Amino acid sequence: MTRFRLLAPALLLSLFALHTPQAQAWGGQGHRLVARVADTELTPQAKQQVALLLAGEPDPTLAGIASWADELREHDPKLGKESSRWHYVNLGEHDCAYDPPADCPDGNCVIEALKRQTALLADRSQPIEARRQALKFVVHFVGDIHQPMHAGYAHDKGGNDFQLQFNGKGTNLHSLWDSGMLYDRHLSDDDYLAQLLKLPATPAAKPVLPPDAVAWAQASCRVAVAPGVYPDTHVLPDGYVAQYRPLAEAALRQAGDRLAAILNAALGTP
Repeated sequence: MTRFRLLAPALLLSLFALHTPQAQAWGGQGHRLVARVADTELTPQAKQQVALLLAGEPDPTLAGIASWADELREHDPKLGKESSRWHYVNLGEHDCAYDPPADCPDGNCVIEALKRQTALLADRSQPIEARRQALKFVVHFVGDIHQPMHAGYAHDKGGNDFQLQFNGKGTNLHSLWDSGMLYDRHLSDDDYLAQLLKLPATPAAKPVLPPDAVAWAQASCRVAVAPGVYPDTHVLPDGYVAQYRPLAEAALRQAGDRLAAILNAALGTP
């Protein structure tokens, strides 16, 4: 396989699928950054609704609840188990085509979960507790579906079983994408947000609802299976981070833009 071929800009959206609920899509900083990008683009009406829904939370901000869905295993094991397969979809083994019965049985994948939770969030006849939970899931799943390890291969659990040496330490390909390449910049959230906001914004699709989750996951899968993403050796070659970190950062910006579009549509004036 040819390695380190530069990917086309159209492939910047990325999210590799996990086959295991044990790994995250982005690390904590990545999920916070997606939420903070979105927060800069909310309409006044959406901001008001977010404040209403998150009133009483320990950190009543989008960034404050961005990793909630990854923490359910500790705080709400029952819901954590029920939602464990909602964080990913495995498309890599069959050319990134999406076959719902095979890839998302009973709607248990990130594509269908994002659609369901967005619809619930937008339904103002629902109890506020249900909509609050839906908001937490939506913020998280939009991040999940744009990380280059959540729509790819099942056989290695979204890169979790592909072991690597990075900066002299053991890791795996999934962890490298979810946090390793980001943390290697040693930027605070404020400084990283400023960098992301300098990147080109993603135009919102029309209509925004329901979210185009199938297309997002398929685009992510195409990144996941592209030549070069999986190194030829298990020692990360020189130049890998310089080539692929911009893809991860573009995905964070794109996820934030799309999250804002979803929230503005779901929480705007009825």
